[in-house]
Amino acid sequence: MNSTRTGARTRLRRTAIAVAAAALLPFSLAACSESGGDAGAAPAAGSAQDQAAGSPAAADGAVTADGPFGPACAGVPKQGAGSFEGMAKDPVATAASNNPALSTLVAAVKKAGLVDTLNNAKDITVFAPTNDAFAKIPKAELDKVLADKATLTKILTYHVVDQKLTPRQLESGTFETLQKSELTTDGVGEEYKVNGTSNVVCGEVKTANAHVYIVDTVLMPK
Repeated sequence: MNSTRTGARTRLRRTAIAVAAAALLPFSLAACSESGGDAGAAPAAGSAQDQAAGSPAAADGAVTADGPFGPACAGVPKQGAGSFEGMAKDPVATAASNNPALSTLVAAVKKAGLVDTLNNAKDITVFAPTNDAFAKIPKAELDKVLADKATLTKILTYHVVDQKLTPRQLESGTFETLQKSELTTDGVGEEYKVNGTSNVVCGEVKTANAHVYIVDTVLMPK
């Protein structure tokens, strides 16, 4: 009799343990699943942050910070071939031809036969006088220069340096031009002068083969 009762109690304990284990098992699995989910979520968040840091938007921000500056930049077309984005796709003479403020310069470059020279050059800087800059020259004198190819070529090539110059380099610089004379630059931030008299009114304009600094006065070789 006692043996029978002992066996019954043993079976009851085993059954109770089995039921308790079955009841706890789902909770244990759920806890493991949540723990595993959290462990996987942390790297995903970190990955998203890493991607954001190197995303095109972040890169665009850097480009914008180092992009064109100066009061005359506001007059550059917002879209099309004459915009900053459009000019960046073309070599410098072609890019300038799409900017209405540089039409006199473009006409002079064509008269001097320098279109191909400028378009085929690599890594140059052009100090580009605006139409207003040319308008400062008395008309009779300007017409005379435009009619003299040798003199015109000398003046135009004086506006070109055989390297791409950054604003930092313009802070206090002396550079040899394609005309073989030197020009000087000075300034800081977004205000620069060339030869102490010509102001950069729109700087750091990039074309396919050049950096362009638009200036308000025509430079004359020394």
